[in-house]
Amino acid sequence: MAIYFIRHATAGQRQGFLGEDLSRPLDEFGHGQADRIAASLGDEPITRVLSSRATRCISTVEPLATARGLHVEVHDALTEGSPEGAAAALISTLGTATAALCSHGDVIPATIRELMGDGMRITGARHCEKGSIWRFDLRGTDIVSGLYLGLPDGAETHG
Repeated sequence: MAIYFIRHATAGQRQGFLGEDLSRPLDEFGHGQADRIAASLGDEPITRVLSSRATRCISTVEPLATARGLHVEVHDALTEGSPEGAAAALISTLGTATAALCSHGDVIPATIRELMGDGMRITGARHCEKGSIWRFDLRGTDIVSGLYLGLPDGAETHG
């Protein structure tokens, strides 16, 4: 069993967006990243897809959810600025489900630190680019290891 923790795809510049930041959509490159994320996780037995309430996060995992016949479950614990520990607490409620979660550049590293404090070991790189994926492996309901999978094939970084 595994948890896939995804940083939202690219959504343009925060400074240039006139609306509320939570409603900032993916840019054209970000939509391509979302499709590549769905394709790269296509063979995984994902049964739940969870997301921050930010539009850019929901849009990042919608192609994956659609391909699986699932709906995106929105959780404030995954939203930018959520209290430290909230996402880790949410993950602990998932039991043995194989799930994909989409969040932000502040939440993901904080969650990894929290899980490491609970005994998860990390192998490989420790990055968090937009559109990248982490895999947390479970033994029973315990997260025992984390691996940075990086960007899906063909999803090079975008300036």
